[in-house]
Amino acid sequence: MTTPDTAADTSKTVAFKTPVLAAVVALIGIADSAYLTAKHFSGAAVPCSIVSGCETVLTSSYSEIYGIPTAAFGVFAYLIAFSLALLTAFGNTAMWKLFGAVVIVMTCFTVWLIYLQAFVIGAFCQFCLISAATTLTLLIIFLASGFIRNK
Repeated sequence: MTTPDTAADTSKTVAFKTPVLAAVVALIGIADSAYLTAKHFSGAAVPCSIVSGCETVLTSSYSEIYGIPTAAFGVFAYLIAFSLALLTAFGNTAMWKLFGAVVIVMTCFTVWLIYLQAFVIGAFCQFCLISAATTLTLLIIFLASGFIRNK
């Protein structure tokens, strides 16, 4: 049997751990997107060992928006998600809702990019798929946090 104090302590622990987990996942997204951005600016080929088609995707007309690599927007989005998750972990709980809004926008853009790879470009980039999985993981963490806190 738990006492009210124990239940409150557990809730605070979960409220801290969820944003920390999100921050760690966002770091994966930052690393992946930064790698693709660096490769874009260096002009170096991206090794594609799991699926074929990385170069097709990364050199398509959809790989840039107004001359800025799509991956650079990913770096920016993941940095925002990371920052909001970290702010939440250190007590600014209002930032978690903003984190959720950012992640929902990221997920919508990710779905669009997956659609483009599958139906327009006709090729997949493994690093783009890692980014998509990272974004979906952030969404799952955010949605699960609502169930955990309301339990």
